[in-house]
Amino acid sequence: MTSEEVRSKYLEFFKERGHVVIPSSALLPKDDPTTLLTGSGMQPLVPYLMGREHEKGKRLVDSQKCFRAEDIEEVGDNRHTTFFEMLGNWSLGDYFKKEQLPWFFEFLTDIVGIDPKKLYVTVFAGDEETSIPRDDESVEIWKKLFSGKGIEAEAVELLNNTDASEKGMQNGRIFYYDANKNWWSRKGTPNAMPAGEIGGPDSEVFYEFADVKHDESFGKNCHPNCDCGRFLEIGNSVFMEYLKNEDGTFSPLPQKNVDFGGGLERITAASIDKNDVFATDLFAPIMNKVEELKPGLNDSVKRVFADHLRGATFLIADGVVPSNKEEGYILRRILRRVIAYQIAHDVHPDLFIEVIPLISNKFKEIYPEVGNSSEIVAVMETEKQKFKAALNKGLNELSKYDKLTAAHAFRLYESYGLPFELTKEFAPKGAADDLNKKDFEKELEKHREVSRAGAGRKFGGHGLILDTGELKAGNEEELRKVTRLHTATHLMQAAIKEVLGGAVRQRGSDITVERTRFDFAFPRKVTREELDQIEVRVNEIVEKNLPFRMVEMPLDEAKKSGALYVEGANYPQTVKVYYSGETLENAFSKEICGGPHVTSTGEVGKFKIGKEEAVSGGVRRVRGNIE
Repeated sequence: MTSEEVRSKYLEFFKERGHVVIPSSALLPKDDPTTLLTGSGMQPLVPYLMGREHEKGKRLVDSQKCFRAEDIEEVGDNRHTTFFEMLGNWSLGDYFKKEQLPWFFEFLTDIVGIDPKKLYVTVFAGDEETSIPRDDESVEIWKKLFSGKGIEAEAVELLNNTDASEKGMQNGRIFYYDANKNWWSRKGTPNAMPAGEIGGPDSEVFYEFADVKHDESFGKNCHPNCDCGRFLEIGNSVFMEYLKNEDGTFSPLPQKNVDFGGGLERITAASIDKNDVFATDLFAPIMNKVEELKPGLNDSVKRVFADHLRGATFLIADGVVPSNKEEGYILRRILRRVIAYQIAHDVHPDLFIEVIPLISNKFKEIYPEVGNSSEIVAVMETEKQKFKAALNKGLNELSKYDKLTAAHAFRLYESYGLPFELTKEFAPKGAADDLNKKDFEKELEKHREVSRAGAGRKFGGHGLILDTGELKAGNEEELRKVTRLHTATHLMQAAIKEVLGGAVRQRGSDITVERTRFDFAFPRKVTREELDQIEVRVNEIVEKNLPFRMVEMPLDEAKKSGALYVEGANYPQTVKVYYSGETLENAFSKEICGGPHVTSTGEVGKFKIGKEEAVSGGVRRVRGNIE
């Protein structure tokens, strides 16, 4: 099957079984400060898994965009990608194991057409320390499903990779593994999970590529979780039913949930019996174009180009711009790796122009945000121009080192913008053998501390730099004007997110006694109609004369409340959150800030948005003032 067929048939299959198709959330998480990017299909649905009622009901299905930065260094093999699509179906307190496992098995075997003899499954072996029982129920369900296809399925206890590689598969088809393999939460095993996190046992399905021979460098014997390439995980049914308590124990959630995730790339690869996701229609056209632009590149390099350009396209389309902070740094990191490879391997200079439209055309029907390939290319080309000259100098400087220290790596980063990963990768042979990321990060933190000490005039911890010249504390009129504009900026940012979407991220602000200026990540020009909507919304809140209040709380709690904050800023453990409204929960705006602010929104006065312009690729600037 093509990827389009797998995706559409999956959505239709579960739609026929009472599920409502919901759209993918953005890669920039909305109201989730625990992570920079959406890294799993379940992430946008955590509140509903914990009991909140979803407006679309208890049965949902989707294809969710995901990005996992931790896999960047793994890209180059036949299975790891940074960006991927997770097919997901959800039961929010409705059906459970006896419906979920048969449905997924039916989808794979009867709809996709996969030979059931090539499928193997794993289940949770239990956890004595937390008294969470082993999942014998799923084992019995799987036995019946395989039996229905004429396959005898024996259950074998393997527990972990070391045990499994010693024992081998023992003619089994169902395998018990411990919590390191068959427990799912966003924060790892039951012991690793923080209080308040949810999780549960899972059952994974693996596809066997029978023509791949086991590589004993990965262990004596092969097994489903072996990394030799013979087996590929293609789906995981998580039975999300536990909440971790403050004392380390676990309690049942108010409802038993099903949280299924199946990689579109991997199911598509299984459907064509190719043990290489880059051989699917999702990547093959990109790989072929790269080969056309530079014949003879090895597959590992072509995979880096294909994955990183696809991932960068989706990040930029969702409002991320290259920077040295947070999600902007992740984008910069993968783009600069592409640019470094492009220069090092002398790949045609039109790489972006040739490849990005292929990606855009492939995905724009289901993800319209990637449709404007020219704007995406513009962001990439701008980053390339910034990095290219410095990169050549940096690579030349790097070639002079016989032995690299963390201090050297930081100097290359600070002076030439050479990311740590590229320093490690392109260093002379043996020069970077002792170089590690933790030491580099210590050097980076030392630099940040110095920078914070001399950061200049910051306004109350908000990160809004005041360009007010000789503004003196005794000049009450000027101070009051700035206070009103400062509060108006809170309202404007909330309105911008409301009109343009929650993925908008602040990129800088500046307030004087005359106006406020606000920079934010957004991939296109903001129309006058949209600016008018933002202006009207701010003035509606002003006219309502809502109370503007402050509450102090721990930093983590403030972030979890959805309060906006300046990414990369150094906040204390206890912060002030200013909000407009009767309560923090129903506030129109809420931000971690240091003040000063008005006491009610009516004091702001009539707000007017003036000029809107581009600051750089993917960053827009608006100016506003008050009457």
